[in-house]
Amino acid sequence: MMSWEHFDHGADIGVRGYGASPAEAFGQAAFALTAVITDPATVNPKVAVHVACEAPDLELLLVDWLNALIYEMATRKMLFGRFAVRIAGNTLQGEAWGEAVDRARHPLAVEVKGATYTALRVEQNPAGLWLAECVVDV
Repeated sequence: MMSWEHFDHGADIGVRGYGASPAEAFGQAAFALTAVITDPATVNPKVAVHVACEAPDLELLLVDWLNALIYEMATRKMLFGRFAVRIAGNTLQGEAWGEAVDRARHPLAVEVKGATYTALRVEQNPAGLWLAECVVDV
């Protein structure tokens, strides 16, 4: 079961992704990231952007992945609405599909400055479902 949600954290916002694997949970956390900024349903997956990250563990890899997406959105002036993630050891290879920001179609809520180590968790529950979460600075 893949899904995502937000959780409250003071002045910032928590993003949480669930999936059958860490890669699926990371993809859903990325979807939650987009949902902090705008309604993901309004983003057309027209252009693919490749993202690669490497970190010592899954938790740091999640922060690197989300920060790489934030960087790509800011520098390319894009929003992403579809994600594919592959994780092998401490390396992540991913694609994010999206389009240029169109203020007429993408109502912008807040700007995300970065993913943080606050409330950072990547873990598997007893039922086998993976969780990937952290707080993003807005």
